[in-house]
Amino acid sequence: MEAELAEADIVVPMHLSFKKTQAYEKYPKGQSRGRWKHLKQILQADLDPSSFYINIESPPSTQPCKRICDVTGFEAPYVDPRTNLRYANAHVFKTLRSLSTHQVHHYLSIRNAAPLLK
Repeated sequence: MEAELAEADIVVPMHLSFKKTQAYEKYPKGQSRGRWKHLKQILQADLDPSSFYINIESPPSTQPCKRICDVTGFEAPYVDPRTNLRYANAHVFKTLRSLSTHQVHHYLSIRNAAPLLK
């Protein structure tokens, strides 16, 4: 049995998918590799202005905007029912409860939210 295995031809694929390809395999003789362009060459190239992102007209986003904490700027999963301010954690909540009504109205005006009087 072992003699049969030793005599059998072993077929090994030429390219193993887990091995890195060598540069000479990627670029055969006569083909040049991609060269880097200098900034001057890029600026002098005639570019189509419609390919820039500032000119692309896109529809409004379908995803809702992220809710941001009014004090820290982090994502805010919570809203204080008394002041209607968004907050990120318990420490910020304690800070919100200690604010005066003038300060609460100021935070709401920064966010362009109408203050609700309760």
